[in-house]
Amino acid sequence: MNSSISRVVVLDQHLPEALPVQRVEVRRITIDPHTALGAHVHNGPVFGNIVSGSAVYQQAEDAEPQVLHPGDVFYEPAVERIARFDTEDEGVTFLAYFPLTAGQDATLDLV
Repeated sequence: MNSSISRVVVLDQHLPEALPVQRVEVRRITIDPHTALGAHVHNGPVFGNIVSGSAVYQQAEDAEPQVLHPGDVFYEPAVERIARFDTEDEGVTFLAYFPLTAGQDATLDLV
């Protein structure tokens, strides 16, 4: 075993039901400083990791907001309302991973 390699599980998210994934779309998303994306819903699960900057993330209205920084990961469940994903002074860049079923395109709807 090579001692110069470290493998750490940072997220092990179980999905509420089996998902027949045909492809995974990965997007690099950049949001400008002081942008309040606000409440939104995705049509499928989204996994992400912060590359630079930070964002205030709140999954549900009654959940505690958390500030995500570079290296942090997050999960947004399919068709559940996400309360916040807002930037502050520095904006944010993150990679978002969209597991998609046959013929599905990833969507985001503001609510």
